[in-house]
Amino acid sequence: MAELQRPTLCCCRKVLTVPGNKSCEGGRSLAHCRLVDVASASNFHSFKLRHFHLDLHLNFAVKRMTGWQVLELTPVQPGVQSLILDTHPSLLIHSVDCKVPGASGAPDVFLSLTYRIEPFTDYGSSLNISLPAAVVRPHRAFRVTIRYTTTDGPAIWWLDAELTCGQTRPLVFTQGHSVCNRSFFPCFDTPAVKSTYSATVRVPEGVTVLMSASRSAYSKQDRVFQFTMEYPVPTYLVALVAGDLQHADIGPRSRVWAEPCILTCAVSKLGGNVERWLNVAEGLFGPYVWGRYDIVFLPPSFPIVAMENPCLTFIISSILESQEFLLIDVIHEIAHGWFGNAVTNATWEEMWLSEGLATYAQRRITTEAYGKAFTCLETVFRLDALHRQMRLLGDNNPVSKLQAKFEPGVNPSSLMNLFTYEKGFCFVSYLSQLCGDIKRFDSFLRAYIEKFRFSSVIAQDLLDFFLGFFPELKESCVAQREGLEFERWLNGCGPPLCEPDLSAGRALTGPVQHLCDLWGVDAPDPQVISTFDLSSWSTFQTVLFLDRLLDRSPLPQEVMSLLSSCYSAVLDGMNAEVQIRWLQIVVRNSFYADLPRVRSFLHKHTSRMYTVPLYEDLCGGVMKCFAVEVFYQTQARLHPNLRRTLQQILFQSSALNTSTAPSLLTSPPSAPSSPTDPPANGTIALRDVNVSA
Repeated sequence: MAELQRPTLCCCRKVLTVPGNKSCEGGRSLAHCRLVDVASASNFHSFKLRHFHLDLHLNFAVKRMTGWQVLELTPVQPGVQSLILDTHPSLLIHSVDCKVPGASGAPDVFLSLTYRIEPFTDYGSSLNISLPAAVVRPHRAFRVTIRYTTTDGPAIWWLDAELTCGQTRPLVFTQGHSVCNRSFFPCFDTPAVKSTYSATVRVPEGVTVLMSASRSAYSKQDRVFQFTMEYPVPTYLVALVAGDLQHADIGPRSRVWAEPCILTCAVSKLGGNVERWLNVAEGLFGPYVWGRYDIVFLPPSFPIVAMENPCLTFIISSILESQEFLLIDVIHEIAHGWFGNAVTNATWEEMWLSEGLATYAQRRITTEAYGKAFTCLETVFRLDALHRQMRLLGDNNPVSKLQAKFEPGVNPSSLMNLFTYEKGFCFVSYLSQLCGDIKRFDSFLRAYIEKFRFSSVIAQDLLDFFLGFFPELKESCVAQREGLEFERWLNGCGPPLCEPDLSAGRALTGPVQHLCDLWGVDAPDPQVISTFDLSSWSTFQTVLFLDRLLDRSPLPQEVMSLLSSCYSAVLDGMNAEVQIRWLQIVVRNSFYADLPRVRSFLHKHTSRMYTVPLYEDLCGGVMKCFAVEVFYQTQARLHPNLRRTLQQILFQSSALNTSTAPSLLTSPPSAPSSPTDPPANGTIALRDVNVSA
């Protein structure tokens, strides 16, 4: 994600695995596994969720969704007396009813159920519904209807017209990852539970609704949209967006959705590439099972870069500036169609099973589509970022574990970091190297998807299946190879135990390192430096160069002056991914001559992934007054959630109310620090280098 949060982790808590350390059978229900998910208050192990339906009315005027939800459940344990669902204080429950099929042809029975709301964590509550004995009969289905209204919960993002790309009509979208959808509808908010779902959504005239569903229909007369997801998905992958959206087909099973003002740009950037990438992925990992692969581009207020909602990837429109980052982000979300969506991590403590495998799959796709050199360049860029985080956090920080344990109450979203992606990728790459043939590993991944499709798994499932698929590796005890033990990969702190060979990218990374070395001497030679033309480089080469310069900050002012004279003008014409890195160099080195460029950038870009890193750097140095001034000039165009984050960065105030949207400030809550104040953060701010979900 665009902002790295630091969780409070416990590295000594017992590893949560299935009793006996044995995985369940493929395609099995984890209800019988007694899997523990400390992020869920629900008793999901007591029921089989067969299907749920949402019936919602969207009211843009008051920014609320009102309606009901019907859950079709089957008890799988005797003696269950209550149904406990995850919910959120922002979700107002009106009533709970139950429908029980009559026995032997008798009429259905309808019951009004009692319930209570109990606190759970700062990111949710529990809804405890009492079930009469007549309802809870083992393996006999019943239905529960919950009538409710949403308000301002973390899953639902209402945008006034001024915050959209076209600035003509309001828009709303949901973002469920990791545990936000409990504020969208009551649920078993755990990746261990999957089910099908359907939805009916009523909207005002002129509003188009999309959902992460495999089938949809629209009644223009009634202004009603109908959706069905016929494949089982976890709660966090249920997503909705509604607004002034239009579409254009870009392939036989893909279309782009966007506001009219950016649709043409989005189509031109993607062209026919999506179908090509899907075909490459299918050749590697087997059939794409979701039917359609559509993409919707969302306004800059979208809080992350991209989200792999099945059938409908959400992606931030800001990324359209950079063709190479757009390519990588879309291919990464395509890879999630196999790794993360079809086969899902059963607990948030093992997110690498989704992100590490998807990152590996993404790079297999780019290798086939664009060659090894391009893939190695992108990988070097990401691994550089991983080691940058490692230097800042320290080798013994438990956030660097692949199986990062966290205490109840810690938000799983705080574990989304580069270790989940890149250390996970390195472990998967190591497994592929053990096979000795990458094509054999492709075959293993196809078989893995086939066995566990539409299931949720733990790491032991993957590793047991790996050793069963390659019995010769099991016989040679590769899992216990000294220094590279599987257990050490999963539960050891620090960087990856080994990294893949990236020498195939030297033709692209070599010039970058050479130029960095030229700038690293006491007196850089302008004549030699001028032989390197950054305008001819790819985006990934340029950002790799700038990131490595950023690592060397602070730089002497005479070097900054020379850097500015060489590159400022040419970088002005490049995309935001390039510009933000140069501007971070400007800020961290207090190079006042280029501050107007920082101001212009922050006036233009209002997305979290570009604003937060710059404001953190401005406030971590001697430019806090400048940051406050720019914030006052731009705050009206920022989403309230981002405005709140920036207020906290600027004023370091824990007194700001985090439960309601902040009003626009006309004066700071306290006087800003003087330009000579020490950094409030104490360390250089972390930048998560444009990580997708």
